[in-house]
Amino acid sequence: MTRERAPRPTSQRSPRAIEASMTTHVEFWLNDRRVITDVPDGMLVLDYLRKDRLLTGTKEGCKEGDCGACSILIGEVVEGVMRYQPVTSCLTPVGEMHGKHVVSIEGLNLPGKLNPVQQAMVDRVGSQCGFCTPGFIVSMCWYMMAARETPTLEGFQRAFSGNLCRCTGYAAINRASLDLVENFGPGGQWESIWQADDRLGALMEAGLLPGYFAEMPKRLEAIGDLEEVPRDDADVIDFFVAGGTDLYVQKGELLPRAQVKILNRHPEMKGIRKEGDTLHIGALTTFEEFGASEDVVAFIPQIQDYLHLIASLPLRNRATIAGNIINASPIGDMTAIMLALDTTLVFARGETTREVELKRFYKGYKTFDKHPAEVMTEMVLKVPAAGTGVYFEKVSKRRCLDIATVNSAAKLRISDEGVVEEASLTLGGVAATPLWLEKTGEFLNGEVLTDALWREALRIAHTEMSPISDVRGSADYKRLLATQLLTAHVVKAAPERVSLDAMLAI
Repeated sequence: MTRERAPRPTSQRSPRAIEASMTTHVEFWLNDRRVITDVPDGMLVLDYLRKDRLLTGTKEGCKEGDCGACSILIGEVVEGVMRYQPVTSCLTPVGEMHGKHVVSIEGLNLPGKLNPVQQAMVDRVGSQCGFCTPGFIVSMCWYMMAARETPTLEGFQRAFSGNLCRCTGYAAINRASLDLVENFGPGGQWESIWQADDRLGALMEAGLLPGYFAEMPKRLEAIGDLEEVPRDDADVIDFFVAGGTDLYVQKGELLPRAQVKILNRHPEMKGIRKEGDTLHIGALTTFEEFGASEDVVAFIPQIQDYLHLIASLPLRNRATIAGNIINASPIGDMTAIMLALDTTLVFARGETTREVELKRFYKGYKTFDKHPAEVMTEMVLKVPAAGTGVYFEKVSKRRCLDIATVNSAAKLRISDEGVVEEASLTLGGVAATPLWLEKTGEFLNGEVLTDALWREALRIAHTEMSPISDVRGSADYKRLLATQLLTAHVVKAAPERVSLDAMLAI
């Protein structure tokens, strides 16, 4: 067991920062070692690993979640079973690790030999400068731990979609992945792993994971609840930290010295539940949890394809839907989808709660209808009626792990006779806020969809948007993209009613 103390406050720290450094003890397992530490809650796991623990295999690259060199695994007991997920340690606070298993690249090493993923990368020369290699290894090992079916090249590629390599061009890494597919896939030496009830046990037997993983469920269950010093007055809190995927990029140097509230310590704010035709989504629900919900898949069967266009797997494991909304970016991807779904936001301040329609929430660029002391607790939406399609489109410079130039979502229900029974359309990147096309939807509702009607709808949409030229594209280019993305929704919803030619005259 390792017990550590936080650095003593210096004269440069404000009183509030000193107070924030006196955190309760956080207890977790780091690889095969038990750790009890009182470092500041807001300290990054990346900094803790490299500076406090001297585990330098986890690399510091962009420190914005964009390169994946700092990828680690976080494990916890879920309904009696160990579940691991990859995250970027450069956006993950130590204060959230209580009761969890933190696995750095060092924790995947076997005594005296390489594990199969490491060996495949060596055999296929998947590492050149080596800086990105630990992150790739972590992501590939996670895929072997979590894959629902026998591994595939596409599965590996999705798993390391958040890892960037600037040397190999990925060909060698793909070849290493194919070696693993051959050895662990149909007809391979370890094919039986995918039928095993105990996946982690089977992977340990196959030499992919070290044996100490078998002890983790008992070790984590032995950790008691976190003892927090009550701080109910939100006025003394500098930052509320949820997923932190944008906050740590913007304020990363301040958070270790600030008074932070780790919202993920409140599991009651996570999860999705259905009550009749209403869906309640906890504010701390992550993008990946949203996409994995059977209730969501029931009305958005393409949700996993949409999520593949948003951020990367490690970021989607951290990013919360509420955080995406509160961040108020004009190009928030999940915000576009939630706008199209006519979502209502629920806020709490002490014992008082109130509701705000998301489409009325934004007042201007990065301004919105929220008191600083309020916390969003959940989002509520009506499950779309039968026959309704939910669509999402995005254009960015890279297909994965990139910021949108323009994005768009739609909720459309069109009858067999071509009548638009419901149209809710949104755009991002063409205004100061995420844009709900109110006038366009009102024009379409109740009308028979034709090329001529859609052309007029697009003209109305252009009056609602006000794009500006910036580094991602000119205003004219963004208008063109918006036209194309909106048309893509309608063509998918009613291909026999509207053609792509409908947008040419705009």
